[in-house]
Amino acid sequence: MRYHNITKEDMLNGDGLRVVLWVAGCSHGCKGCQNPITWDPKGGLEFDEAAKEEIYEQMGKSYVAGITFSGGDPLYQGNRLEITAFAKELKEKYPKKTIWLYTGYLWEEIQDLEILFYLDVVVDGKFILEQKDVSLKWKGSANQRVIDVKKSLEAGSVVLHD
Repeated sequence: MRYHNITKEDMLNGDGLRVVLWVAGCSHGCKGCQNPITWDPKGGLEFDEAAKEEIYEQMGKSYVAGITFSGGDPLYQGNRLEITAFAKELKEKYPKKTIWLYTGYLWEEIQDLEILFYLDVVVDGKFILEQKDVSLKWKGSANQRVIDVKKSLEAGSVVLHD
C-alpha cells in the first residue's frame, strides 16, 4: 500500500481532532475530486514502519479522537488487505479511539468486508459534483452517507451516524 500524506490534528474528516491517512489508489475517477493525485496506486510513498510510527505517535495523544482513512480510496482493491490489517492493529492498540473510512463504494458493496469489524464510521458513495454541498457535515455531496458501522451491522441495514 502507498500513501500521499498523514494529516495531524484534522477537524474536517470526522468527529474531533483526528489523524488522517491519505492512501494512494482509486478507480472511481469522480469528476471534481479534490485529490486526483491520489488515484494512481503507484503514486506517493510506501506505507512503511516509519509511517506507522508517525500515526502511533499521534494516536497516543489524549486529545486525538482517532484516525480517518481517506485518499484515493482505502478500499481500492490493492489496498484492502493492508488497510484491514492496519485497522485491526489500531483498534487493538487504541480501543477507545474511533476509526473512520471514506470510500467511493456503497455500503451494500462492502458490507461483508472484514475491515468493518474495526471501523466506527464509513462515509460511502462516490463524490458527485452536481450534488456538491459545502454545508454538509463530513461529506462532499448529498448522495454520500455517514454510516454508523456497528449499528448498521447489528441492524442488517444502514443506520446513519448522528
